[in-house]
Amino acid sequence: MKFTKPAWVMHKDSSKTDHDTKRLSIFSVHVHPDGSRIATGGLDAKIRIWSTKPILNHASEMSNRPPKSLCTLSMHTGPVLTIRWAHSGRWLASGSDDEIVMIWDLDPSGRGKVFGSNEVNVEGWKPMKRLPGHESDVTDLAWAPEDRYLASVGLDSVVLVWCGYTLERLRKLDQHQGFVKGVCWDPVGEFMATQSDDKSVKIWRTTDWQLEAEIRKPFEDSPGSTFFRRLSWSPDGAHITASNATNNKGFVFIAAVITRGTWTSEISLVGHENTVEVAAYNPHIFLRNPAAPIATSNICSVVALGADDRSISIWQTKSARPLIVAREVFERQIMDLSWSWDGLTLYAASSDGTIAVFHFDPEELEGIAPHSAQEQYLHKFGFVPPPTPEGFSHGTFTHSTNAASASRITPPPSPNRAQSQSQSQSGFGASNGINGAEHINKLVAKKSNKKRVQPVLMSSVPSASTSRSALVSTSALPPSASSLGSRAFQVPEIPRSRQASHSASPVPSPRTYDADIEMGGPMDMDVPIDALDTSMLSANKGKRKASVLDTPEDRPSKPRTLGGDRPRETVAVREITSTSLVSTRPHLFEGANLLPVPPLLTFLSANVEGSDFVFEARNSEGDGATEVTFADGKQTLWLDYLPSPVLALTASTTFCAAAMQDGSVNVYSHTGRRLMATLSFGSPCVMMHGCKLALMILTASGQLSSINVKNVASFFPPTSVAPLLSSSPNCMILSATVRHNGAPMIHCSSGIAYTYDVQLFTWTKLSERWWAEGSDVWQGRQRANKDKDVVASIEGAIGSTSIPAPHKERPTWWNTALTLGHLESKLHAAKALDSALEYKQALLIYARKLADEGFRAKAEELIKELFGPIFWRPGGRDDSWTPLVAGMAKRDLLREVLSVFARSKTLTKLALDWQDTLKKASNDDQL
Repeated sequence: MKFTKPAWVMHKDSSKTDHDTKRLSIFSVHVHPDGSRIATGGLDAKIRIWSTKPILNHASEMSNRPPKSLCTLSMHTGPVLTIRWAHSGRWLASGSDDEIVMIWDLDPSGRGKVFGSNEVNVEGWKPMKRLPGHESDVTDLAWAPEDRYLASVGLDSVVLVWCGYTLERLRKLDQHQGFVKGVCWDPVGEFMATQSDDKSVKIWRTTDWQLEAEIRKPFEDSPGSTFFRRLSWSPDGAHITASNATNNKGFVFIAAVITRGTWTSEISLVGHENTVEVAAYNPHIFLRNPAAPIATSNICSVVALGADDRSISIWQTKSARPLIVAREVFERQIMDLSWSWDGLTLYAASSDGTIAVFHFDPEELEGIAPHSAQEQYLHKFGFVPPPTPEGFSHGTFTHSTNAASASRITPPPSPNRAQSQSQSQSGFGASNGINGAEHINKLVAKKSNKKRVQPVLMSSVPSASTSRSALVSTSALPPSASSLGSRAFQVPEIPRSRQASHSASPVPSPRTYDADIEMGGPMDMDVPIDALDTSMLSANKGKRKASVLDTPEDRPSKPRTLGGDRPRETVAVREITSTSLVSTRPHLFEGANLLPVPPLLTFLSANVEGSDFVFEARNSEGDGATEVTFADGKQTLWLDYLPSPVLALTASTTFCAAAMQDGSVNVYSHTGRRLMATLSFGSPCVMMHGCKLALMILTASGQLSSINVKNVASFFPPTSVAPLLSSSPNCMILSATVRHNGAPMIHCSSGIAYTYDVQLFTWTKLSERWWAEGSDVWQGRQRANKDKDVVASIEGAIGSTSIPAPHKERPTWWNTALTLGHLESKLHAAKALDSALEYKQALLIYARKLADEGFRAKAEELIKELFGPIFWRPGGRDDSWTPLVAGMAKRDLLREVLSVFARSKTLTKLALDWQDTLKKASNDDQL
């Protein structure tokens, strides 16, 4: 084994001089599938791409051929926490502190000096698509097998799944109750695993994105202080190795090995003296007996662990002891690990700003099997992945070292595919020179007879497409380029998204990019990428034939939809005052209208959260028709015509709704189907809001309805908001929204927010301005996430409209009484709105306040409420107590409450007694 730490791989502090260079933390490292380069992400908000040959070959390092630093990417505005090459090798995904996932692609014109520095980019990579959606730091990324999906996780406790072809968001999984810090895919493609600070590993099915299993046992006592919880799936699909697990009540730090199918962790990798931060499996399967056939009993895996004790261990699953333990490799904790595709090199990154490289001889890793053996073995699972989207293909990447067998990145198929299949596809030159010599590569721009598109700014980067163009034969190139023979390469093509015609990248003019001219150095600087290689290069000695141009008729046609052939139109927003449209008919409720009807406008719109979809309505000022449209970007997807002008719109992630002037409401799916019969309320809609599957409608007569669109049922019978308005003179409703569980949230001008309690059949207060008079935990005027911190956002809205009260003399217990009352009210509000995270936070603050004050009676009552009956069993006689609150187990919450009480001076004895009782009850449940 060869160990090295290249000092020149670093992320610098730009504020320091060259003589006073300060290393910044490196959070992520990943090796390209062909092993030619690695990418690192660091605290300087940059991605740096390095050549691996100078790392592994001392002569190459001394000669600087190829150059050590290949490219610096600086589009992120926060530290880059994770970077991952696609399996095809053509795209690079990055996630950052700035809440954005970025997809990068090769840019032939991107060479030259890096703006604002003395660095030089030998090769260029451009941001191809920007994937917004996270609301906090993006901590980990993972590409699914064959790049079918890309998963991103973050500190917003959310898992986002993106299509690996169109790069559109497919799913948002928000069942985790803590920061999500790790994600990996099953090599079979059947499951995805995520690990979170809520001390669980969740397994998701890729067929319906539902939860398959949740593993908690080895993580119950794991510390929440680690930067990441990066986990890895073995190449045979049999095991997941998860980081940050513990044994012996948290005193022994381990990596937990979870078994597929049973989803239990009976195997532990023990030995590290601090928390394990990252696990990474070698991509190859290993045979216990290389002479024996491939079978489950003859297969094992190799996994590497990086821990906060600054050491790295490498394990083979057939042995109880690690193969290698490298202690104190770094000065600080290990952040990331990455194996090369050949399974012989391990790269490690640390927060001390350095990387370490372990290079093995094949004899040292006994029993290593080729990737074809893995593919053969995985067929036994019988899982059939979903078909690829029409018109897209990544191709298959065999990672072969033989250029003749290297795979190609295929453009979208077309009817004349057979003609163009024999032509060479876009790619780099041959990867391996004779006797290890470096090939010189030249960038050659493609020529296209298609219409040119003007260059676009970064704001239009979200496209994942370029115009498909023909290759240029060497006879059309300048002499300097055609003399290079097989050393020329071409711009890789990008699969078209469904908006390709609106966001195509500009086609560069035919020219070559000469390293001697632009770089001022030798020409053998470029590092080829096998993933973009073609066997035609060596066969034709650089003489490329122009591929057949695709005609518009050859392109895949877009599915036909109602109104889909119409471009999206913009309409000026004006109030309609025409008496022919504004209803003058006195209806039954006119005399009893509690709420003013909103004005009739020419144009209304509602955006679907987390996407580019928009639901729009257009009311004609004359005798024209009223229409609603559903659009994506500039293209209309579908439309519908309505018999009455539209007063209000709403759109959620699952449906959209239009409320009309005649008191009726239409509910549509995102494809334009009516999900239920037209609803008729007999009174115009004043406010309407949708959240996931819940739809809330408030009419001018004061009737409020909350409907479950999926079940086509009401959450509770329609109720009146009249009691809320009569609480104070001139009281108005400022806003009305709904939670995913159907609970309405009504914010009144009186400084009170209400919801409707289904079990009590009455309105209850969520929060009110009164608590600001003396509560120590009032969060007025504080910005909050409306989805995650709903109670805090309500208090923020109330606080923004409140007027500071003059100072008054208060009784002795004033602050304590209001603080406890406020916390108890907050617990009820979080429970009603199904806000689990806020319920837990308020509960622990409440417990701390009781402990500080020493209120034993209140504390004991809280413990009994969370513990429930001593002999409670599911399905027993006592159904008055439920084991869950806001989706969390009450006894799990009790453990944390007792931990708070145990640290106090007055409630220690009470806490210890109940901890013993809770432990006995848990043991009884397991029997």
